[in-house]
Amino acid sequence: MEFVVLARKLRPARFEHLIGQDTVVQALRNAILTDRVAHAFLFAGSRGVGKTSTARILTKALNCERPADGEPCNECGNCREITANTSPDVYEIDAASNRGIDNIRELRENTKYAPVKSRYKTYIIDEVHMLTMESFNALLKTLEEPPPHVKFILATTNPHRIPDTILSRCQRYDFARVPVPVLADYLARVTAQEGIALSRHALETIARNAAGGVRDALTAIDQVVSFAGEQASDAQVLSILGLADNREVLTLLGAILDKALPAALQTAAAIREHGHDLGVLLEALIREVKDFSLYHSLGGQAGALAERPPDTLAFFAERRGAVSLDELQQLFYVLLEVEQQIKRSDFAQACFEMGLIKACRVEPL
Repeated sequence: MEFVVLARKLRPARFEHLIGQDTVVQALRNAILTDRVAHAFLFAGSRGVGKTSTARILTKALNCERPADGEPCNECGNCREITANTSPDVYEIDAASNRGIDNIRELRENTKYAPVKSRYKTYIIDEVHMLTMESFNALLKTLEEPPPHVKFILATTNPHRIPDTILSRCQRYDFARVPVPVLADYLARVTAQEGIALSRHALETIARNAAGGVRDALTAIDQVVSFAGEQASDAQVLSILGLADNREVLTLLGAILDKALPAALQTAAAIREHGHDLGVLLEALIREVKDFSLYHSLGGQAGALAERPPDTLAFFAERRGAVSLDELQQLFYVLLEVEQQIKRSDFAQACFEMGLIKACRVEPL
């Protein structure tokens, strides 16, 4: 049997399968149930949060022969063809490779013809911000007043690059990044279903590294399984994904705050021995200093950092009284300067060690 990656195998087939997009789902289902579906939509959001999947589900729901409660049945001929990407009435266009005005002129000509089998002829244009300005201008009139049998669904990761004239002709839906706890819970269900043994800490690490993208998280799990099999340790997950262990980073930060240079150098060396380069380590360290500064500024209120691991919040709570916000701000800019230096220098290790010396000597102003 041919192997199918998790991101494709688990692609949502119904609105209820979408993760972390409750507002968008409710709005679209209500529009379908009340027969108030717009002629053009814009789905905006970061990668892997469900824009294209939602476009396909919406297309199936509009053309399904036996819809139920605003959901497609996924069993009728139209639903199966759309799922298999073989429907003659659904056009998925990659704007990155079909961005010229000739492509849009051809699209505009095709809209004149009625659908072959479905209720609507649907155009899903992915990464629509890649179209040229001439192409956008050619699309304007058709997008504003398409034939009654045509629907447009535009998807983009960069809505600010789309002209206002296009935006004003679409109903816009913003897809949120999936919160770490929600994504980790979903990954726990997926791994249990697939017979993969990963700890909760590993799943949260994968979810956090995916930055709210479901597809990126599932791809990471495939990568882990390819290397370590169906049972992987936390250390293996971190090594495979090229991430620094959050607990080791906190140990390093603690040594810096204690002004203990030998301990800081030793911890940094141990982290590097695990295969992490200096850029990854500095990125993690800068993030912890930034979050600690936020925690400090908010008087110990963790509401804005609810997605951080409990051990990180416990570290902030323990250290808050021993360090001033002033020192944390200085430390942030010291580390930021080192991060820029190692990008430009052939002596990254020397720059890093000199940066640690400076970081361990930060004093309150």
